[in-house]
Amino acid sequence: MNRHVFIILTLFSAFTASAQDWAKARLDKSPRHLEWVKVKHGNRELNCFLAFPEVKEKATAVVVIHEIFGLTDWVRGVADQLAEAGFIAIAPDLLSGSAPGGGGTAELGSGDAVRKAISSLPPDQITADLTAVTDYVVKLPACNGKVAVGGFCWGGAQTFRFATNNKNIKAAFPFYGTGPEREQDIARIECPVFGFYGGNDARVNATIPNSAEWMKKARKKYEPVTYDGAGHGFMRAGEAPDSNAANKKAREEAWKRWKDLLKQI
Repeated sequence: MNRHVFIILTLFSAFTASAQDWAKARLDKSPRHLEWVKVKHGNRELNCFLAFPEVKEKATAVVVIHEIFGLTDWVRGVADQLAEAGFIAIAPDLLSGSAPGGGGTAELGSGDAVRKAISSLPPDQITADLTAVTDYVVKLPACNGKVAVGGFCWGGAQTFRFATNNKNIKAAFPFYGTGPEREQDIARIECPVFGFYGGNDARVNATIPNSAEWMKKARKKYEPVTYDGAGHGFMRAGEAPDSNAANKKAREEAWKRWKDLLKQI
């Protein structure tokens, strides 16, 4: 393949992964109350996307942690779909302040810039950001006092890690994210962890046995489910108009499982 063609295709792939017209089109048609809020802690100010369900009673809240592509239209769409299912959902832009002028994902622009910025985020800052968002959403008058966390890809790994650092979340839902690298971190987890993995994702799936063994030794609840034939990122890929059958099926089954588990919290 011509080198210039390869570069163009690579850039196009990165762009389409982070900017999905189909996701934005669905979001624009949402009848639910959606808004942007600022969550502040210390010197940090996080830009967050907040979605409310149309329900009579107070609702469980879900903190949604974005992929390595940052807070994209698709991630905001996940928050809206959680609201459609009856839950409050808040999706923080953990890249807030990473762009020149204090901007975040949108201002960083290219996929490479976003990925570079994410890889530079201090772990303690990520934990502090997620804690602040959890504290914010649990205090909303419409929240019933229960908060779960779920994330995808990079956000899946951060979901599992956040469970080791926050005792207030009621459940963690890592989607195709790697587990903690140290057994001693597992001991700090106090909520059940429900994993979602693609069958064709050996890099991530190689971490499941350690997570399962360590969680079992620590007497923690860990229930991983692997969806045959699905690739990494199947929740996003399975929603795209050009999705293959395996990713689409995995996404549908995973969504049902996620919503059913959230209702049990």
